[in-house]
Amino acid sequence: MPMRNLPPNPERISHRHIEVFRALMLAGSATGAAQMLFTSQPTISRELARLEQLLGYDLFERVQGRLKPTARALRLWDEVQRSWDGLDRVVEHAMALGQPHQASISVLCMPALSHALLPGALARMQRTHGEVAVSVATQDGPLLQEWMSAQRFDLGLTESGDTPPGTRMVHLPAMDEVAVLPASHPLAARERLSARDFEGQPFISLARDDPYRLKIDSVFARAGVQRKMLLETLSAVAVCAMVRHGLGVAIVNPLTARACVDADMILRPLDFSIPFQVHMLLPMHRPAVPEVDWLMDALEQEAQHVL
Repeated sequence: MPMRNLPPNPERISHRHIEVFRALMLAGSATGAAQMLFTSQPTISRELARLEQLLGYDLFERVQGRLKPTARALRLWDEVQRSWDGLDRVVEHAMALGQPHQASISVLCMPALSHALLPGALARMQRTHGEVAVSVATQDGPLLQEWMSAQRFDLGLTESGDTPPGTRMVHLPAMDEVAVLPASHPLAARERLSARDFEGQPFISLARDDPYRLKIDSVFARAGVQRKMLLETLSAVAVCAMVRHGLGVAIVNPLTARACVDADMILRPLDFSIPFQVHMLLPMHRPAVPEVDWLMDALEQEAQHVL
């Protein structure tokens, strides 16, 4: 078929034209393409002719009753396949959103909570409701509040009692900080520790500006207890790792302590209270995900279990 020189045409190539082209490439004939698209062979031929007219060049050569793609058609076919795969993924995702087991929740939490509270809650949720896809990101301090204000996540978990703009806060049950000790430490023989028990002990502390560090230091200052302040770190997980290696004793939140306890490290309750509380943050301007309620219930149950 000779190439055509046609005047410009304002009509655009439609998705239907591309659908016909794809069917022709897959079937190799107008008859086969018509069967794929549940239409007639003359309709397919007419749509192909119109597509070639709009393009200004031929897509197929007619050889013994079959359609042989031109070089341009083969190059176009590569792009159509990529685009069609993307469309298939969009359709699959749209269908999956209607299935409970394919629901997706995005969670932003402090690093310590991603291994100390959230895993147990996720296990509870799956036991009750089946599989739910969950994406977990970790962040701390002001950035966590900023990202929640920006409505970027379905649920946030934080130790801070400040409610970021554009969110509402739900409190989980409060619990007390605990002592963590090397398993071979002499204080491990006691069931509960007082402030006086820490006198002269190598103490692994949180960073100086950590709010729980300030509360802990205040307790020992009021009791007149002097500790050996040799090590400090930003992370409660790192504190526990140092305790496990016999570098000292420490006071951390009960969630991290429970997650890190093993044969080399034990935890003990304190006879004084340093309250620790986790708060759930919900974005006020982000479309609601019903499965978030399932996770919130599971977090409540997990916190009660720790208590």
